[in-house]
Amino acid sequence: MDFRGKKVLVFGTGISGIGAGELLERAGASVILYDGNENLDKDNLRKRFAAESSVEILLGSLPLEVMDQLELVVLSPGVPTDLPIVNQLREREIPIWGEVELAYRFARGDVLAITGTNGKTTTTALLGEIMKAYRDSVFVVGNIGTPYTGAAMEMKESSVTVAEMSSFQLETIDTFHPKVSAILNITPDHLNRHHTMEAYIQAKEKITKNQTEEDVCVLNYEDEVLRAFGEKLGAQVLYFSSRRKLERGIYLEDGKIIYADGEPEELCAVGELALLGTHNYENVMAASAMAAAYGVPLESIRKTIKSFGGVAHRIEFVAEKDGVAYYNDSKGTNPDAAIKAVEAMNRPTVLIGGGYDKDSSYDAWIDSFGEKVRYLVLVGATKEKIAETARRKGFDNVILTETFEEAVMESVKLAREGDAVLLSPACASWGMFKNFEERGDKFKELVNHL
Repeated sequence: MDFRGKKVLVFGTGISGIGAGELLERAGASVILYDGNENLDKDNLRKRFAAESSVEILLGSLPLEVMDQLELVVLSPGVPTDLPIVNQLREREIPIWGEVELAYRFARGDVLAITGTNGKTTTTALLGEIMKAYRDSVFVVGNIGTPYTGAAMEMKESSVTVAEMSSFQLETIDTFHPKVSAILNITPDHLNRHHTMEAYIQAKEKITKNQTEEDVCVLNYEDEVLRAFGEKLGAQVLYFSSRRKLERGIYLEDGKIIYADGEPEELCAVGELALLGTHNYENVMAASAMAAAYGVPLESIRKTIKSFGGVAHRIEFVAEKDGVAYYNDSKGTNPDAAIKAVEAMNRPTVLIGGGYDKDSSYDAWIDSFGEKVRYLVLVGATKEKIAETARRKGFDNVILTETFEEAVMESVKLAREGDAVLLSPACASWGMFKNFEERGDKFKELVNHL
């Protein structure tokens, strides 16, 4: 599409929306940045664009005369696709793209794309490092911090893009076509947005929508939904497994990661990795499988996975104070991710949880505590719901707090020498913090000032 002179509405004023607006303006479009929240600070939004920018900012209601002029709408990932105003735009037969679709139309080179309920950020970061050691022009984009739209125009035909894709981003793709894709796992999450598990699964599976038999999809063999999905895919399927030997794929056996495509070859022993926990071994296997499928030599993969230290906010060691180890797992925004963090602890643990309610069930999370979790310190909108679940499950060492700072300080008091204090909320940060990064940074600040 030639964007010169086209009237384009970018719906959403977050990082993705700003990035989309900048990209479209560079392409010559006439851009309206829109948000239904009329209380946003228009001056602050204006400052996020260059001084000479002609992007129009519109807040509150969307006038019909504006709708009638539009030739394209770009939805930010945080905008639900079933909003009444989005339906009105759809009824006018205006093309509606997501931020990923927009970026893909400008981008060049191959795409390696990763989705899944948990593990996306670690896997994306690791694959990015593997590819940077192998190729000169590598872009790591998506939920990991750099918007796809912000990098798209810098790419060349020899570039490789490693993209972390959420279900929100995948809902609105059309032509997006990764050379290698991966779905790491699927467990209940974001049901307040997708409404049903079936809709959530369908959004994740869209990552393979345009893949052909020349492409590869990496799937978790131990996820029944994904195993069944793999049987009907048009792309080549490469599985990874933490529980069994595979004839073709990558698997964990006797504490070693093995890659099998013909003669099995050891990549490394898990003891050589800096990452903790079986879930992280799965992330390493997924990233390694994607890289191998793309043609990266195993020796190059081996070198990078041994040196990779993980990502911030995902079971991140913060400090040891008075014999207590503090871990920041603010990225644990759903019960399944939080279960993996608990499983990775090798000490008695004081656990900090709670936050925004995404309509999750916390039963399995509480069940995972076993004898390991000594106290559960709760904060945020979900604290009463989680406390009720814990007590129903027979876990009574529950402390309710009013503020995040109080939750951290209470955990410090409860922890004994030899314990761990783990922030792994099993909930989103919204309502108390802008995002999980801000929550994790606050935790680290409080710990470092003890």
